[in-house]
Amino acid sequence: MSVISTEYADHMVSVLQEFSPSWEREMDDLARLLDGKRFAVLTGAGISTDSGIPDYRGQGASRRTPMSIDQFRSDVLYRKRYWAGSHRGWLTFASALPNDGHRAVAALEQARLVSGVVTQNVDGLHRRAGSAHVVDLHGSLDRVVCLDCGQRYDRNALAARLARENPWFEEVSDVALAPDGDVDITDFDSLVVPECEVCGGVLKPDVVFFGEVVPFRVYSAATAIVRKAEALVVAGSSLMVNSGFRLVDQARKARMPVIIVNRGATKADAVANIRIDAGTSEVLADLALRLGATDVTEDIE
Repeated sequence: MSVISTEYADHMVSVLQEFSPSWEREMDDLARLLDGKRFAVLTGAGISTDSGIPDYRGQGASRRTPMSIDQFRSDVLYRKRYWAGSHRGWLTFASALPNDGHRAVAALEQARLVSGVVTQNVDGLHRRAGSAHVVDLHGSLDRVVCLDCGQRYDRNALAARLARENPWFEEVSDVALAPDGDVDITDFDSLVVPECEVCGGVLKPDVVFFGEVVPFRVYSAATAIVRKAEALVVAGSSLMVNSGFRLVDQARKARMPVIIVNRGATKADAVANIRIDAGTSEVLADLALRLGATDVTEDIE
């Protein structure tokens, strides 16, 4: 089900009305550069921090080493550790709501100004905000796949099953969420790991683990979004992951403008036509207003 947010423009005006003259100059330059162009949007973890999901590399981010696909495949203890943390994290992750940045991108797409969204995030918030043309570069946590037979499952259904088989685990509390929907759990030895109901194989969230590569068809869809655009806006990504950086390189080689909006330095700052060190929600919301994208249809399911 979808709903038209009739108060979207008024809300954005109230959020943005106190910005400084230097902000006005930066945003004027950005709006002028994008005026009359269809642009692609590449997003990273920084766009979801205002939804309560932490960043990997932003200010205050904790250092953590993700589990590799080899570890996950090779040892049931690693799978227990992963599913323990991932299940607890999912209960919080799934309740996160789109923020003003997600809604602004959706409004720009619905106004036919954005050709599509490529996201490095696995939270599904762009679709929930109303964006229709989204490529999940690193997959999405709301899907689960069997590594043996390819059977797919809805994550909520699997979470309910995991809770039934591990009722004691619902009492675990005081956990800190990571950008990939995981949390650090130490008491997981007795966890019953879910298996595929079709073949008994190993189940894994449909996301790209450390040590895996982005599937060819997914990356091809991402490059197609950039190829069809006349500019590229990067929002909330340090571009340290090569899959994202290569899309910027594609845009640069096509001689299209590259705009980077991120708190802190990025790997592509040297090639950006415009670089704004600020929050993605504020910049994208202001941009949407300046370009006349003031209505958004949100997916509220």
